[in-house]
Amino acid sequence: MVFRTPKLVKRTRHGIELQLGAEERQLLGGLVAEMRELLRTDDDPSLRRLYPTAYPDDPEREAEYQLLARTELTDHRQQVLDAMEASLGAKLLDDDQVNAWVQGINQIRLVLGTRLDVDEDEPEFDPEAADAPARAVYAYLAMLLDQFVDALSS
Repeated sequence: MVFRTPKLVKRTRHGIELQLGAEERQLLGGLVAEMRELLRTDDDPSLRRLYPTAYPDDPEREAEYQLLARTELTDHRQQVLDAMEASLGAKLLDDDQVNAWVQGINQIRLVLGTRLDVDEDEPEFDPEAADAPARAVYAYLAMLLDQFVDALSS
């Protein structure tokens, strides 16, 4: 049996077209809202991939870097989420919206992957596992991101 992934993101002569159903848009809206709240906490360990260590061997420089850069990075991430949320109902995305979607999906995927401790040698999907719903969302986000990249490169 061959499983074909539905084409949800397509390049058209008018721009990038989203062919998402209402449930998918609702899921993404919920993920955006959760991500926005998470960014406000500032101390959740699942955010570590969004704020990588710049100076692993120099704690003093690292603290200074985080102090200077973290607010700016967080503000940018919030702006990306705002733009993504504002265009959740759109069928056709302009360049700025596409950029926001790619960045927003990626930051949500990174946080979820960190929570799930995803690595390259993941075993096959187990629908009976306790974390199966979260892993399904992670796989969906990865597929959606891949379709954006394909549409942008075509």
